[in-house]
Amino acid sequence: MSSEEPGLTYAAAGVSIDAADAAVEAMRDLVASTQDRPGVLGGIGGFGGLFALPAGYREPVLVSSTDGVGTKLAVAMATGRFETIGIDLVAMCVDDLVCCGAEPLFFLDYQLLGRVDPDQVRAVMTGIAAGCRQAGCAIVGGELAEHPGLLAPGELDLAGFAVGVVERDAVIDGPARCRAGDVLIGLPSPGLRSNGYSLARRALLEAAGRALDGPAWDGAAHTLADELLRPSVVYTPAVLAAVRAVRVHAVAHITGGGLPGNLPRVLPPDLDAVVDLGAWERPRIFGEVQAAGRVSDDEMLRVFNLGLGMVLAVGDGDVDAAVAALRAAGQVPAVVGRLEAGQRQVRVTGVARRS
Repeated sequence: MSSEEPGLTYAAAGVSIDAADAAVEAMRDLVASTQDRPGVLGGIGGFGGLFALPAGYREPVLVSSTDGVGTKLAVAMATGRFETIGIDLVAMCVDDLVCCGAEPLFFLDYQLLGRVDPDQVRAVMTGIAAGCRQAGCAIVGGELAEHPGLLAPGELDLAGFAVGVVERDAVIDGPARCRAGDVLIGLPSPGLRSNGYSLARRALLEAAGRALDGPAWDGAAHTLADELLRPSVVYTPAVLAAVRAVRVHAVAHITGGGLPGNLPRVLPPDLDAVVDLGAWERPRIFGEVQAAGRVSDDEMLRVFNLGLGMVLAVGDGDVDAAVAALRAAGQVPAVVGRLEAGQRQVRVTGVARRS
């Protein structure tokens, strides 16, 4: 190479430090909007996020969780709509924490990008900040990683990390607490949440050939993209309200694996969860996926939540108080089943009520 020829730069290799700096500035106000949560020390920009444990705990236990949003991101990328995907990211993490009875404290995100676009980053962070405000936790840090050649411009992947706290003697240990006769209370999930999107996309977009900008179904006033990007409910505040009102025996976050894959995680080996499929209304999108892909009932049950995003187990005498607390927190709970003697299985009865 002659002395007159310019040398390579990071930008020429596909990584823009200037764009990354601009993206951090573009999100600064969104991060700040979550930091009124007591315990936050300092702001973004340091090498680590600092958080002081809340006062008043006798024996605090930290609970951690990490998750992503799966191929729901493919819909966001196909439509260029990123404003709500961050809510899903937060929900997937904090709603795992609350299954242990933990109150979320802080959240961090990892964004892997083909090219840092400050506007796209801000759109993603808009949802993350909204989810954290709903959950009552603070954003204390994160990472933007630009990987040209691995991802194309506009492509991204997300991971979230959340930490919460619970008193040691208040940890919700389902296998130790659950008893035969306990009642199952379900909280509604109005859409697909963030699970089963690979099957949903294959059925709706490929097998049925539907367009994202077309109606969600015949007569729908919203598009298929609107439906598939419907943000996840953040259940944490409602579950914590129930925990304060009664002794909750177990909490199961119904994500990948559906009811059969998640309810057994909180059961002792000698109990079954008996769930009445007719106890709640199944959102129409599930029927659309099933019909488009000719998916069996069993496959639907083990892939999707079918309209229940969270299930709580409480003693029979605490049902009314738990339901009242959940309603006061903005949820529409439904009694969906009971625990009976068995072998840590999920048994379904009844016929689904489709909207």
